Amino acid sequence: MRLAVGGVAVGVALLVLAPVLGRGFVLVYDMVFAPRQWLLPESVGLGSGLPRSVPADAVVAVLTSVVPGDLVQKAVLLAALVAGPLGAGLLVPTGSVGVRVVAAVTYGWSGYVAERLFIGHWPYLLAYACLPWVARAGLALRVGLRPPVSSVPGGTDSSGGREAGGSAARAVAGLVVSSAPAVLTPSGGLLAAAVGLVCGGVRGLRVTVPVAVVLNAPWWVPAVLHPGGGLSDPAGAEAFTARGEGWGGTLVSLLGLGGIWNSDVVPASRGNPLVPVLVLAMTGIAVLGWWEWRRSAGAIGLVALGLVGVGLGVLGGTDLVAWLAGNVPGGGLLRDSQKWVAWWALPLAVGFALGVGVAARALRRAGPVLLAGAAVVPVAMMPDLAWGGWGRLESVDYPRDWSVVAGILRDDPRAGDVVALPFSAFRRFSWNDGRTQLDPAPRVLPRTTVIDDTLFVSGEPVAGEDERVADVRAAVERGDGLAALGIGWVLVELGTPGPGTDDTTAGMERVHRGEWLELYRVPGDVEGGDQPRAPVGPVVVADVSAVAAVVLGLLWLGLPAGRLAPSRRRRRE
Repeated sequence: MRLAVGGVAVGVALLVLAPVLGRGFVLVYDMVFAPRQWLLPESVGLGSGLPRSVPADAVVAVLTSVVPGDLVQKAVLLAALVAGPLGAGLLVPTGSVGVRVVAAVTYGWSGYVAERLFIGHWPYLLAYACLPWVARAGLALRVGLRPPVSSVPGGTDSSGGREAGGSAARAVAGLVVSSAPAVLTPSGGLLAAAVGLVCGGVRGLRVTVPVAVVLNAPWWVPAVLHPGGGLSDPAGAEAFTARGEGWGGTLVSLLGLGGIWNSDVVPASRGNPLVPVLVLAMTGIAVLGWWEWRRSAGAIGLVALGLVGVGLGVLGGTDLVAWLAGNVPGGGLLRDSQKWVAWWALPLAVGFALGVGVAARALRRAGPVLLAGAAVVPVAMMPDLAWGGWGRLESVDYPRDWSVVAGILRDDPRAGDVVALPFSAFRRFSWNDGRTQLDPAPRVLPRTTVIDDTLFVSGEPVAGEDERVADVRAAVERGDGLAALGIGWVLVELGTPGPGTDDTTAGMERVHRGEWLELYRVPGDVEGGDQPRAPVGPVVVADVSAVAAVVLGLLWLGLPAGRLAPSRRRRRE
């Protein structure tokens, strides 16, 4: 059964990613990997901005120090698109392979996967893939923490108690390991933590809460201790709220696991007039499946959590969310409200599969045909996820200029950070076929690189969260004062839209001039450029604690636990 569901999961992933699995980088919107990403203070939350990509940047930096970055990227994408459907299929409480396959395809071929893939949110894809496994680990923990029935009246050293303890310990290790990929970013960590809390039950809170706190510490510790306060632009609440993708409006789009704020990454098929009808039909079938699922541990909690995710998606652009973003530290996490609909994906997939299973049993001979048809429905609803989104995604190579500039900055002893021009967050290079992509400089270069973190959504600006950016922007516009801000280098990226840079670089020594990049040395003595940032000590403790938890979890799962305690035969002897 596991092999059959696994084969379907691999097939789903290959149908999406096959065109981009060769060498080269998929660079689209926020998905920017580098041949080698460097471990910098920002990678662990010690930069001047909030730790939005922590510890993802640190993990990628470590991995790309030993494995080429394009291989790391393809492995991450393939793992995410295989693990999610496989976990969803195995989560369904049934002995029917067909029902499990329906759940796997429904979970893996969804609007959430398509839209987050096309916008480049690979950490969200990892978190989404983790949720079924976190649910399974939470349910195992719930079972492992049940009070054992002693086989010795009045005794406390029964084999049942020891077995329950071992089961609980293994479940804790499973929860830690299954949550680890999700906690690479704050939103992913919160998505996984909520599923673990729900599935672990009330008795499991004494385990699931500490696990969530420790594993997410690499981002919440520097966020809480950051002197900047952790506030976000309230305008982001409306800019990043969920959007309707057809006549069904926002609610139906969310129920169909779509509704992302950026219409440019929405598959064209999501606008098909039949899609809202099919979404409502799938939801109705899922309700039927929930009735069969209701007695399974954690089922009601997962359904409730899914409804909460849909509710947060609907409320995303309200004044309440705007107030929270502007007044409560960390409130900006609520801005991209559609991301919480990931909680809805599990009850939808499991419920739909079980509901189809009920109908298949009633139809008997026609049951297998019904199951096969149900497995095809998600693909038929959104065929333009296939083959890299019908050409949306493509592997490209970085021009040689990038490695040359990285080498210069690595070897030159002169201090100073880098400012990348044009001063904006996103680029459109002709060598990447004009795709919108995040500026790769902060991940390619071996020094801290300052970019403008202001985002423009439908032409309206949403202010960033790095207080250093405003001072650097003013110095760039004046054409002087960069050295006093700790900037020792100016990188000009050519062949991408943006204002001219001659006024800024006038009088600077040009160190490199290539087809795509120019590198300038800022004159004068580079000063410290001290900026508010989290204290080092607590951040290091948080990182070490999280890493230790994951390592211990892997060791517990990997080592035969029976060798760590006397066997039953030895105890009897």
